[in-house]
Amino acid sequence: MSFKGLSLLTWVFVVHLAAIYLYTRGFLLTRLSLSDTSSCPDGSCTLPPTHSRAVVLIIDALRFDFLSPDPPQPPSPHHHNVLRLPQELTAADPSRSLLFDAFADPPTTTLQRIKGLTTGSLPTFVDMGSNFGGASILEDSLIAQLRAADKKVAFMGDDTWTAVFPDAFAPGLCFPYDSFNVEDLHTVDAGVERHMLPLLADRSAPWDVLIGHFLGVDHVGHRVGPDHPTMHAKLAQMDAVLRRVVELLDEDTLLVVLGDHGMDRRGDHGGDGVLETSSALWVYSKGFPLTDPSALIPAEFLPRQTFPGAPAAHRVVQQIDLVPSLALLLGLPIPFNNLGTVIPELFWRDGTDFARAAAINAKQVKRYLDTYRASPSGGELDAVWAELESKWAAVANAGEMDALSAMKSYTREALAACRMLWAQFNVLLIVLGLVLLVVGTLAGFALFAKFGVLEDNWEDWAGKTRWWCVRGMAVGTILGFGASFPLQRLVKGVDALDCVLFGAPLVSCLIVIIMSRPKPSGFSLASLPLPLILHTLAFASNSFTVWEDRIITFLLLSCLVPFVRVGFTAPTGRLRNRILGFSAMFAVCVRLMAGSTVCREEQQPYCHVTFFASSTLPSPPLPVLLLLLPAAVALPWCMRRFLQISKSDKGIAGIVLPVIFPAVLAQGSAYWILEWLDSAEVLGPGFADILRLARTMLARSAMGTIVVLGLVLCWFIPLCLEISTNVDTSKPEGKREVTVVGFANAFGAPYLVFWCASFGLVYVVTQPTGQLVLCLAALAVLAYLEVVDSVHDVRALSAALASTQPSAVLTLGGVPRQAPSFAELTPLALLALHTFYRTGHQSVIASIQWKTAFVLTPTLTYPLSPLLVILNTFGPQFLLALSVPLVALWNVAPLPQPAASARVSGAAVRAGLGVMLYHATLLLGSAASSAWLRRHLMVWKVFAPRFMNAAATILAVDLAVLFGVGVGVARVAARVTKLFKGVPGSK
Repeated sequence: MSFKGLSLLTWVFVVHLAAIYLYTRGFLLTRLSLSDTSSCPDGSCTLPPTHSRAVVLIIDALRFDFLSPDPPQPPSPHHHNVLRLPQELTAADPSRSLLFDAFADPPTTTLQRIKGLTTGSLPTFVDMGSNFGGASILEDSLIAQLRAADKKVAFMGDDTWTAVFPDAFAPGLCFPYDSFNVEDLHTVDAGVERHMLPLLADRSAPWDVLIGHFLGVDHVGHRVGPDHPTMHAKLAQMDAVLRRVVELLDEDTLLVVLGDHGMDRRGDHGGDGVLETSSALWVYSKGFPLTDPSALIPAEFLPRQTFPGAPAAHRVVQQIDLVPSLALLLGLPIPFNNLGTVIPELFWRDGTDFARAAAINAKQVKRYLDTYRASPSGGELDAVWAELESKWAAVANAGEMDALSAMKSYTREALAACRMLWAQFNVLLIVLGLVLLVVGTLAGFALFAKFGVLEDNWEDWAGKTRWWCVRGMAVGTILGFGASFPLQRLVKGVDALDCVLFGAPLVSCLIVIIMSRPKPSGFSLASLPLPLILHTLAFASNSFTVWEDRIITFLLLSCLVPFVRVGFTAPTGRLRNRILGFSAMFAVCVRLMAGSTVCREEQQPYCHVTFFASSTLPSPPLPVLLLLLPAAVALPWCMRRFLQISKSDKGIAGIVLPVIFPAVLAQGSAYWILEWLDSAEVLGPGFADILRLARTMLARSAMGTIVVLGLVLCWFIPLCLEISTNVDTSKPEGKREVTVVGFANAFGAPYLVFWCASFGLVYVVTQPTGQLVLCLAALAVLAYLEVVDSVHDVRALSAALASTQPSAVLTLGGVPRQAPSFAELTPLALLALHTFYRTGHQSVIASIQWKTAFVLTPTLTYPLSPLLVILNTFGPQFLLALSVPLVALWNVAPLPQPAASARVSGAAVRAGLGVMLYHATLLLGSAASSAWLRRHLMVWKVFAPRFMNAAATILAVDLAVLFGVGVGVARVAARVTKLFKGVPGSK
């Protein structure tokens, strides 16, 4: 394998990286955090505390319909899954008990909600990326205000709190527990109970605020879903805990119970769905009344909304409203960055308390906005500043009766403005990224076209182009660095690195386009990649983007039409049957894969979940469990049957496919069967530890077998050939006859075995229904390879029949295999995305399958756990992209040498480049649509997540192509050349 072709593919990858970096720098900006703190030694920004102590209990993922009075009001759509508050507290004395539906700002991940609940600020879209490892909160917060007031904070529960507030909790009163082990439903909750209840019982315990963060409800949701009986048991446990806490409360302690976010119907969270953003909030005071039940609070201060499935509207607040309210109830200043508004019911006793609380709140928000306006990012407020100033003027000029309404209007306008503010964009960087994507894609298509006409001379041209690319990068770096100095003075947010990352790839792309410019005579309307064009244009519509999984199925099946047409006109019955038969097999596999669905919120109610047992029960369907082990055995058998067509099931294929590969797949399937037995407690809770150990060992054994044994065999015995030597004793000279079995597929068969190693790794971390989908995808790839090979045979036979010397044309090497066309690569590119969607994923955060982080370890382990989640999410795209070189290698004879290996290597480079171009074009379409529609209502719900998926996909595809061409193809081609170089007909 020539290093020259791999160098060009690497250059394309670098261009993609630079374009993605520039675009995301402009599109996904983070919020500026101000380090100012609130302080008022004269007491002008505080109220007298109503309580000397507070207990804040966070029941992670406690949705509003999970928390309800007894009887539930409004009725819960899931009556058996309700944590019932004591009726004697919620109904008998409403002045001391308030229940709210609290809106949690997306992204609804725990770390971001903890930041919101303590600072009163808003997260940004990309803040979710830090959920695997939080950094310290440097902004002003309730915790910081408590420390400034010499208050002692006790904590027990989710260790995320100790990550973001590492030195905030009182020594000896801090008890953190691992937060990411979603399979552990009880350890954290039991630990919180064990340490919290004695502190509450001991009146002399040295704490002022106690924070307990329970995780069981969240973990049950992730593992078995909100409608599983385990959820009922967990909520019953929380019910008992709350009742015990209420018993132990003294009359001077405020109790706040809330969920940091909700959960969707499947038990997950992270996005902005109604069920994810609706969290529970219950405030209770045993002594001092929270509100005056006879007070007539104006309706404008009491907004209501109807929870999904509820017959009546209920009182709703913003979750961050708890921050200013709790601060003032405890006699603390409101944190500086807060954008919440005090909750009227907590202060409306004689009217004066709420008026003062609202004034303190409004002045704090005004002070924050003025400071932000004076910061380097203050220009972001330009578009809304006049309106904000007008609202503040209304506060200053309002009479006594209208002041409350004006202050509430100002704080809510500020919140709305800042929600839009942190969706601001650096348009210049977006444009630079888009320009680089456009030019890079054009350069890639120019390279692709050039590889199609060079044939045997591609290496010399690739070597020359490679060096021109390097020179172009050098020139572009110099130009970009030089242009950065005046540009930085003219435009904010652009630095020297941005200019270099734009200039270097741009110049090199222009050089490639000039050197590889295709001839206009080669263009025709028939050569347009119509599926790619339609697929790309679909991103301009939010509905088409939402339903992309269905669109891909249609495009994928439509791509078969040209091959079927060739099949009907094939000159022989054998070729006709092969093309039509394998096309039917490919179509059947695609349709069966389409039967596996997960539904995003926007697809409801027109989508039915089949990937899991139900939309609320994230366990595998029973038929899937029954099919897992048979599929693990059947797939290797089917692969051998395909190889037997060319008699290339020998050599390493005879070791891997009948022995190693089935064992790996069976272990991967057995892991998920044991996981189901464990999570469903089929054998009872007493077997949990045994099942956890057994499935961990199975997963490690499967992956270890692939990494060690599989790759070692691929390296030392890379070919699938059986060579035998016979001596013809009938002749005096004893002439030797060498028989090579598997000759016809000398390149393709060993690469398929190489591909199986990666398949096994992805298979183990894929959930049960997804494993069946992967098996169908593998069969679809093999069927498609046979279709393409048969179509090439039809073309060769047609060329022979049209020749004046058919026998000469049909001799070995007479009709060399043409390099793969873009139309031949399109189905595999589409199949990659089809497999992504059918293995339980969508272009939304909530579809991330977090439980795969614990396949190899029972607890969160860095960096292994995040890598497993990435492998589960983008493994299908990697795997299908890794199979693309097979289009160039399948059933290609290895003679003459070294010309045959050189031609195959060039074709593999072209095939890899083609699939990179398909996904790069989708990235361009998604990026362009997101930029153009950046003010669209659905930008953060639909367009931005699809762009991020496209960016991650192109990285996975590029890496797969580089790995496949640079390692797999290179190794196979080198060994084939070494073996056949001395065969007559080779040079």
